[in-house]
Amino acid sequence: MHRLGQLESTIMDRMWSYQGTAAVRDILEDIQREREIAYMTVKTVMDTLHRKGLLMREPDGRAFRYRPTQTREQYAAAHMGEVLAGGSDRTATLLHFLEQIPADEVAQLRAVLNQAAQPKAQTQVQTQASE
Repeated sequence: MHRLGQLESTIMDRMWSYQGTAAVRDILEDIQREREIAYMTVKTVMDTLHRKGLLMREPDGRAFRYRPTQTREQYAAAHMGEVLAGGSDRTATLLHFLEQIPADEVAQLRAVLNQAAQPKAQTQVQTQASE
């Protein structure tokens, strides 16, 4: 997975905010509210995002309609996993990460980890009971 460039990130932000599909023109008009940009520039970047596997597309007349292949959260999680894998010591990287986040987010992380562990614990108990 590659880090997104500035325009790629802008386009993906727009795509994630849409419910359903969007045409190049939809994204172009949205971005043009903030700055001047050419249709072909947006089309080229959206085609690149499609080749990278971040957007899927379906024919719509002579053009395409695009949709993200994953949610913003799924993309962020995959990126976080890649960053973690890039360190030589995963545990040390995680510890440094935890030192940087606010206490309330650590509490949220702890709650999510506990929730994720519950189904595994229940499955283990059920497996042990049936043996």
